[in-house]
Amino acid sequence: MKPGDVVVGAFPGADTTKIRPAVVLSTELYHSHRPDVIVGLITTQLPKELAPTDCELHDWRHAGLHQPSFFRLFPVTLLQREVRLIGRLSESDWTSVRACFRAGFGSD
Repeated sequence: MKPGDVVVGAFPGADTTKIRPAVVLSTELYHSHRPDVIVGLITTQLPKELAPTDCELHDWRHAGLHQPSFFRLFPVTLLQREVRLIGRLSESDWTSVRACFRAGFGSD
């Protein structure tokens, strides 16, 4: 797994856990030393207002997604063995996601 890959897994939410897509945020170096992966939420729910830590994924089909989607900086760790790769963000969408990450955490 690489940063910018799109995966599906059991993603814990505020109320329930459900299978949903997410984007890999952690690095290959991180993955080589840990059993988990850090991912950020991908949702089809249009936010009422995009926050600086949200972005629209313009190339959602390219990423293996079935509907127009949005990234939200809601990081979670999941076990690597419990996620499945479905695609990869386009370079422009990955650039937008990294900008959301910097807005939330101050670094890349």
